[in-house]
Parts: sequence; structure tokens; C-alpha cells
Amino acid sequence: MANELPPLNALRAFEAAARLLSISQAAAELHVTHGAVSRQIRQLEEHLGVRLFDKEGRGVKLTDAGLRLRDASGEAFERLRGVCGELRQGRADAPFVLGCPGSLLARWFIPRLDRLNRALPELRLQLSASEGDLDPRRAGLDATLWFAEPPWPADMQVYELAAERIGAVLSPRHPRAAALQQAPARALGGEALLHTASRPQAWPQWAQGHGLAPGELRLGQGFEHLYYLLEAAVAGLGVAIAPQLLVADDLAAGRLLAPWGFVETPARLALWVPARSLDQRAERLAQWLREELAAAG
Repeated sequence: MANELPPLNALRAFEAAARLLSISQAAAELHVTHGAVSRQIRQLEEHLGVRLFDKEGRGVKLTDAGLRLRDASGEAFERLRGVCGELRQGRADAPFVLGCPGSLLARWFIPRLDRLNRALPELRLQLSASEGDLDPRRAGLDATLWFAEPPWPADMQVYELAAERIGAVLSPRHPRAAALQQAPARALGGEALLHTASRPQAWPQWAQGHGLAPGELRLGQGFEHLYYLLEAAVAGLGVAIAPQLLVADDLAAGRLLAPWGFVETPARLALWVPARSLDQRAERLAQWLREELAAAG
């Protein structure tokens, strides 16, 4: 077709050679060989049916056709470079949007947010909480922090941060707190256990980790989200199941007890970043998260 554009790699090679009036300097700028630039220019000349360069001593000079194409391509590539620079700068100045389950956000992340902002002020973090199923591919998210099980999808860069450990917790205000603290894990078979629809596998995983059959446990009051489940546990309404990370501050403050410890699950706390839009800030955030988790022990 008469108006079909030539191969863009050939145009790029020509634009550099025409601007610098040197095949060698163009090759150095483009990080390719002298021969590669020469081949691209020959391909462009064949596509257009005109000569663009003539030899002049040991160098080259532009033909009339080459001068015309230099002016047009130079203007076009300069404009492209400018727009791309503006886009890169705009991205660097934009806030980093992190998706996170509401329970993880409220019980672990927000108490550490001030430290994060001091350590990584360039992040300009913006948090997006979710009370339902998270979608790390959702438009508008730069990354997602959540518990999930491998294998990891090929279209995501996943930074593993820590293994998930879950345990049964109860408040000192629970009517049977004193007796349960001295009892073996099997004693929970007589309790109506608090549970959440978002983590139906949690109690069975905990039971198996303690050598119990899941059928030995009896579920009581259910909650739609983990955050409400833990609020009920703190209020003394029953024994709940929770990731250790989300109740660490409550345990340290004495608001919750974990008499039977915690067992590891196949899930991992991980930072998910869409591979299509990798951002160096995500790697810095992942490193900060690892250090924070390590410091907490």
C-alpha cells in the first residue's frame, strides 16, 4: 500500500544515523552493531525505492530524499521522546495504589503505616481496601498484598513475604477462658467455634495441624469477613481462628490469647504486581515489608 509505514526499527535506525551523520555513532546510541544499522537503512531504502545516504569520504551524507525523511522522522521521534518522558515522569509522581483485604489493612498494615511513610516517602501510598474477593488484576491497582496459595500465575510478579500461620484465639473475657487455657486442643470440640465465610478451610487446616479430624469441631456463629470475626473474639463471644499476623498486636496487648499456638498453612503473604506494569516502587515496598515482618519475629 502506498501509505504503508516502513518498519519502525528501520526508521529508528535511519533517524539516529541521519541526526548524527554517522552509522557507527547511531549503532552506539542504539546499542546494536554497525552492520545492524546498515542493514536497517538498506531495508528502508528498498521499502521506499530511493537512496537516503551517499558515501562521502569515510562517512555518509544525506541525499535530498534523506534530508526530507530526516526532517519528518526527527520531528516525530523527538515528539515521541518528549511524550514518553512526560508519561514516565507522571507515573513517578503518581501515588502507588495498594489493594489489601480490610482485615489485614486494619489489624496489621495501618498500625505500621506511619513507619512505612517515613521509610518510603516517595511511594505516596494510596490504600484500596476490599471486603470481598480481591482481584490483583483490577485496573487502577499497582500491587495487591494478600494471603494466597501457590502456584503463582505467569502474568504476575509475586514477592513472597512470609508463610501464613493460623491459630485459635479467644479473649480473656471469654466465660471459659481460664479453663480452656489449661485444656488440650481437643477441648475445642465442645465449643461452638466462630468462623468466617471468607476462610472456610481455616478450621479444618488448624484441626489437621493438631492431629484432630475436622469433624470433631463444631461451628457456631459465622461472619462474612475476618475483621468482624476477630472483633467478636475480642468481645469474648467465642473462640475464633485467625492468621497469627493479624492478631499479633492483640496477643501482645493481652486482648487475645492463643493457648494452642499456630500451625503453618500452604498460603503465603505475598505482594502481587501485574507483570505488564512493573514498578520499581513495588520492589522497595516488598523489601520494607520483609524487613518489618522479620523484625516482628
